[in-house]
Amino acid sequence: MKDSLTGRFAISGAGHDKGCVYLIVGEEDKHLYLTDGRFHPLDKPKKKNRKHVQIINKTAEEPFLSRLYNNDRIFDHEVKYAIKTTIRKEEDHVKE
Repeated sequence: MKDSLTGRFAISGAGHDKGCVYLIVGEEDKHLYLTDGRFHPLDKPKKKNRKHVQIINKTAEEPFLSRLYNNDRIFDHEVKYAIKTTIRKEEDHVKE
């Protein structure tokens, strides 16, 4: 059984949004549903082919992640904050 990608971060590798960071909120066989909390809110996630996405080996913080798995209410500003803080931590780690 494959690990679930829901709750992980991904970077778009193709298309007009190349290089954009998203949170994976759903998955199908060949597609992922992505949100950035801004242009693609939670109520209208972007459907993107798996092979056009690079998965980042980072997940959202635990309280946020458990709410996502339990289908509790999550707000777009929380998604934006999760992306911002996770990517900033990653960039700070690379600079050191």
